[in-house]
Amino acid sequence: MVDAGIGEDRFVTIKGNYQDMSTLVPTDRVDGILLDIGVSSMQLDNPERGFSFRHDGPLDMRMDQSATLTAKKIVNEYPEHVLGEILKEYGEVRQWRKVAAIICRERAVQEIETTLDLVNVIGPMLNWKKADSHPATKTFQAIRIAVNSELRALDVFLSKVGDLLTPGGIVAILSFHPLEDRLVKKAFSDQRIWKTLSKKPLKPSTEEVAKNPRSRTAKLRVAIRQ
Repeated sequence: MVDAGIGEDRFVTIKGNYQDMSTLVPTDRVDGILLDIGVSSMQLDNPERGFSFRHDGPLDMRMDQSATLTAKKIVNEYPEHVLGEILKEYGEVRQWRKVAAIICRERAVQEIETTLDLVNVIGPMLNWKKADSHPATKTFQAIRIAVNSELRALDVFLSKVGDLLTPGGIVAILSFHPLEDRLVKKAFSDQRIWKTLSKKPLKPSTEEVAKNPRSRTAKLRVAIRQ
């Protein structure tokens, strides 16, 4: 930002969870909000954060390092039925019962400590040939969402965002998970509050996905405060 000539008089950084935006923003209302949900490439590419199955690192997955709940705790301590529900609800893992069962079986023999430990546990049982992406993707995604209470945070934000915007103010929400997009779509369907700019979400072009494969699941929805 400094290199672009934008100083502190125009740009202020505030650490916090977007669900608490009403208390974090030092003004009553704003004219626009852009919400980019989920984990960043910087976090994914840092092995020590434990977000990616492509790098060996601790099973952490906390976006806020001061939080106490980690992926390691969920994987090694949660009851099988709770772990299964997380995989089903947050990751839409097809074989969620089987994945939960094998995790619990293996952790009884030896604690699952790292990202590659988890990949090695679940990888052999998943069908690579039928998968559009790495078979561990949805499992890691589900655990990450549970660690950070991501859907709850989005739900809280959506219930408050109308009060944060001035009339005519715009909110744009970029999501990367079908469950997130469904929550946004449902919230924006309230025509008493919102006027959507397009019926369907904007998606990345083929060229964009080729340049940035991580954008393949991105959906952008934009709405105007009535």
